[in-house]
Parts: sequence; structure tokens; C-alpha cells
Amino acid sequence: MGIETHHKSVIDVFNSIYCALGSRPCSPSSSLDNGSEFSNPKALEYDAQGNRRTRLYYCDPCASFQKPNVELNHEFIRKILTKGRSFDDLTQDDISLMMSHINSYSREKLNDKSPFDTFGFLYGYDVLEKLGISRIPANEILLKPSLLKK
Repeated sequence: MGIETHHKSVIDVFNSIYCALGSRPCSPSSSLDNGSEFSNPKALEYDAQGNRRTRLYYCDPCASFQKPNVELNHEFIRKILTKGRSFDDLTQDDISLMMSHINSYSREKLNDKSPFDTFGFLYGYDVLEKLGISRIPANEILLKPSLLKK
């Protein structure tokens, strides 16, 4: 995937989330790495009409500790998509299923609530449905490669 295509897809994701939220801000802030896909901050921070939807903060290189919650999600993703496995064959349904399982897992930092419930409380569970994310009961959460076996 070329840099421009990769960059465009991140903007498309921000636009999709913003639309699903009814043009409400995506989040007060977003912590990013310095990847080329985040090289157009204005297109990410503002909608087409110039309304701010988030504030971007770039982490220092090699400082993953500056975005620990993202790193935890990366660890969960790697439990399902082990090192060496290509992401190329994943469908949106695969990604939504994986993220539904990951976001249904409760976190100590969220007072033992899941990201799913925290987001649903703040923005509405209907938004999660629009984004293709659903609650997985705690006893059904699977964070293993077998989750995406076809």
C-alpha cells in the first residue's frame, strides 16, 4: 500500500467515525506515532467544514510508553494475529470481530469496565453498532488465532 493510499485510509477511518458519532468530536485527543499515515494532521483534526473533531499529539520515537493503551491493544491483536501472519486477507468483518473481542475485555484502568462499555456510555451504544462493534460476553471472549479460523 502506497503512502498516499495508506494516509487516505486513515483519513477515511476518522471520517467514518466522525459520521457515526453524528459529527461529534471523535475524542478529546489522539496520541499517534510518527508514521506517514498521520502526516496530514489538519485532515485528521478537522472535518471538511473546518470543525475540530480531535487534537493530535505525536509520541516521541521509540516511546511506546507514551501510549500504553494502544500498546495493550497491539498485544491483544498479536495474540490473535500472531507474528508473521499477513493482514492482507482480513475482511472488515474479521477486523470488527477481533476488535469486538478485544474491546469487550475489561481493563483495570477503566475500573474493570471494558472499552466497549466505556465508549458506549460516553457516545452511545448505537454508535458502536454503526461501527460494527458488538459486546462479547466475558465468558466468550477469545483472544487466540482460532478466533479468525475459517
